[in-house]
Formats: sequence, C-alpha cells, structure tokens
Amino acid sequence: MTVPKTKLSNGPYIPQVGLGTWQIKDKSECLQTVRTALENGYRHFDTAQIYDNEQYIGEALKTSEINRNDLFITTKIWLLNFLSTRLLSSFEKSLNKLQTDHVDLLLLHFPVPKLRHSAWKKMEEIADSGRANSIGVSNYTIRHLERLLKDCRIRPAVNQVELHVFLQQPELLKYCEVEGIAVEAYSPLAHGYGLTNPVLAKLAKKHSKSTAQIMLRWCVEVGAIPLPKSTTASRIAENIDIFDFTLDESDLIALRGLNANHRTSWDPTPIP
Repeated sequence: MTVPKTKLSNGPYIPQVGLGTWQIKDKSECLQTVRTALENGYRHFDTAQIYDNEQYIGEALKTSEINRNDLFITTKIWLLNFLSTRLLSSFEKSLNKLQTDHVDLLLLHFPVPKLRHSAWKKMEEIADSGRANSIGVSNYTIRHLERLLKDCRIRPAVNQVELHVFLQQPELLKYCEVEGIAVEAYSPLAHGYGLTNPVLAKLAKKHSKSTAQIMLRWCVEVGAIPLPKSTTASRIAENIDIFDFTLDESDLIALRGLNANHRTSWDPTPIP
C-alpha cells in the first residue's frame, strides 16, 4: 500500500494517514503493532512524551529495514515540559528514546496558558537546529492559533485535533486551510462511537468498505490527515486501505448530518 502525501507549508511531505499510538504502553504489544503497521505500508507514526512508548517505537523503527528518510515520526512536548528550563532537555530525551537525530514533526501537546508563548520560542530554536523538520501544535482552537500567529517567527505547520464525522469542526478546518496549517485528526474513529450508525452502514455497503473506512476516508476528503490507532492486525491493515475509493457529494452531505460536536477526549475550548 502506497500512501499519498501532502506538502506541509514549510516544504516537507507528510503521509495522508498515520498510526496513532496512544495507550499502547506494553513493550511487546507496541513493537508488534509498529511492525505490523510497517508491513502494511504505514510510514507515518505519531507518539508523544506522555504516551510512554517513544522508546518502543524507536526500537521497532530502528530495527526495521525501512530507511529513516522514508519514515515520518511525530512526537509531542508534554505540558509539564513547557517550562523553558525543561523543554529542550525533554526533547533530547525523546530523540534518544526514538533512536533518531531528528523528528519529522514536533508538536506542543496542549495550549497551556501563560507557558505556550515561551514554549513556542523554544520550538522555533529546535526547528532552527534541524532536529525537527516541522513544528506545530495540538488541541489548538482558532483563538489559540490567532494569538500564536500574531507574534511567531516560524508558523505552525500542523494542528492536531480530535476530528471525526461526529465532531467535524468545519470552522477550524476552514481557518487552518486559509492559514496554510495542515490538520491532523486524532481519534478519527471516535473510539468506536457510532460505528453502527445507519448512515455510515449505508455508505459502507455502497462502497464495499467498513464503516471505519468511511469515517477515515471522510477525514481525507475534508483535507485532514487521520491517525487511527489499533493493535489488531486486521484493523491496522483495514485502516490504511482507504485510498482506492472516494466519497461523492451526496455521501459528504449525508455525513455532514452526523456532526454532533461529540468529543471523546479533552475539550480545549475553555482554555484562554
């Protein structure tokens, strides 16, 4: 399976689907999951300091036969490491765990009040050093992005947010499109919520796909990069098999009706 790539605003290309790894903390399970993903064509892997699995992902990727230049590795700076005195050292630890001299994408995990401005300055330093090909943010709303864009030296290339057919965030998608910020979709399957929805079931039958594949394809159709997470081999294979069909306008209209602002994770909207 060859996954199409999208060009980020600062130049690098990012595969249009990646493997999410949240909650995969067991070493053997994580190693096997990453190896299964590699066998099925995944080259984009998303982790974070708080996931406590960077070291296992690093081991699995390092011991694979895949050239580092063909991989796209993302990690995220955790909230407790936003302090200027901790951010750089925590990133060095992440690089050591991932067994690489750089990441392809480094994100601030959450719009922490008072600390995110100074943290972004450190992110810019990391980008300048070449140890992160691109930098970005996660869980940022339009308000947070507006404030960042007012005084940043390097613009964020990516905003990673919860996004799926039950939480479509059209205003945020449009804003990011206008500003040249790629949107990554975490929890694109809404943690299994609504997989038996009749609208999804009807479209799955129409396209000879699963309801999960319809949800993931929707992300691609609206310009987002889905990061599905699974440790089951069959589902890992299924989740990347979404590039041999498209959703037509009638499909998209039907799916638009599923938007319910349903969050399965934390809500950043109250954060000033």
